[in-house]
Amino acid sequence: MDSIRPDHLTPASGRPARHPLAWVPTLYLAQGLPFYSVALVAGLMFKSMGVPNEQIARWTGMLGLAWVFKALWSPFLELAPSKKRVVVALQVTGGVALAALALALQLPAWFALAIALLGVVSLASSTHDIAADGLYIASLSARQQAAYAGWQGAFFNGAKFLSLGGLVILAGFLEQRVGAPAAWATVFALLGALLAGLGLYHAWALPGTARAVASGSVRGTAAVLADVVRAFCAKPGIWMGIVFILLFRLAEGQVQTIGPLFLRDARALGGLGLSTQEVGAIYGTAGTAAFLAGSVLGGWFTSRVGLKRAMLVLILAMNVPNLVFWFLSAAQPQALGLVTAALSMEMFGYGFGFVGMILFIMQVIAPGRYQTAHYALGSGFMQLGFVLSKVVSGDIQHALGYRHFFVWGVLSALPVLVLTRFVNMAPAEPD
Repeated sequence: MDSIRPDHLTPASGRPARHPLAWVPTLYLAQGLPFYSVALVAGLMFKSMGVPNEQIARWTGMLGLAWVFKALWSPFLELAPSKKRVVVALQVTGGVALAALALALQLPAWFALAIALLGVVSLASSTHDIAADGLYIASLSARQQAAYAGWQGAFFNGAKFLSLGGLVILAGFLEQRVGAPAAWATVFALLGALLAGLGLYHAWALPGTARAVASGSVRGTAAVLADVVRAFCAKPGIWMGIVFILLFRLAEGQVQTIGPLFLRDARALGGLGLSTQEVGAIYGTAGTAAFLAGSVLGGWFTSRVGLKRAMLVLILAMNVPNLVFWFLSAAQPQALGLVTAALSMEMFGYGFGFVGMILFIMQVIAPGRYQTAHYALGSGFMQLGFVLSKVVSGDIQHALGYRHFFVWGVLSALPVLVLTRFVNMAPAEPD
């Protein structure tokens, strides 16, 4: 255990470094909080504030573009003399923007201000992902990275439990007492204070940088980035692979966006009429647990049979459970237990199948001279597919109604199923 003892020295400071458990869990909690605030919590807030579905889907989808393009500016973060300072600054920035959003909800032009501030949160959060992962890698040995990898995932997903399973339930409780604007202002003020507080804590807890001054230049970094992109575009079969990546999330992006809004909408409008508290409880507890269980079992299944043989099953597992929403929209059941069980099954399938795209990018797209950078580019295309489908989902739902929209969501999986016959699934050989 000598390689993971807490009393090693940081080259930059010469002082004993904090034990990894003093900062790894909180670092990835701070990575998850702004992401889920933008990706999930904001949509439920807009629904409570009376924003139409098509506007919610369009604008929250556009906010996801920050995660699409983050790979293009990630190399330039290496020019910063201190990864720690970058991480702390981005956490405080995100916290201040979330707190400012709480104030903006009380103003006449609240919607435009909310989108602008969530845009700041998106840029800070997506850039923070790069800086935090870079700090983790630079500060820990290979053995330490493996030892604490489980803490990463646990606390990133813990942010989902906290935001959806805790703060959204709180918002629902407060909505019934002080109204939606004040309720959600309270929630975003708490999110902002928590994230900024984590930033201040990390100013003390994070290990210092191992490099006292920045290395390289903007011009040199830009040249390397251009070479990374050229090498990516020159990979055999890359364009078919990109189309496959874009289409993989076509159904998921639409259903995962409209699903929570359908649960909130009144029964007279085709929804289930659930309260904010009930939706938070379903997605933040049982739904998240089912997703994590599906992710673990999907990874185990794929490791046993191989990606090529597993891919068809993974795609079906991810998309067939979307029929759950069609059933709910057709039957409009009253029993909350039945709704929770149905959505848990859908989230389990989502987690099980999503593993397929991660492994496709990791094993087929990324290998080569720039493996890490190419994985980031592949992940960007994966996020782009999600964003494009999310942006149009509200307009499609508005045109079709909930019941026919969820049928459309299931049919949206057909193109990627067809492509599995033409895309190379064999793991690529490194250059």
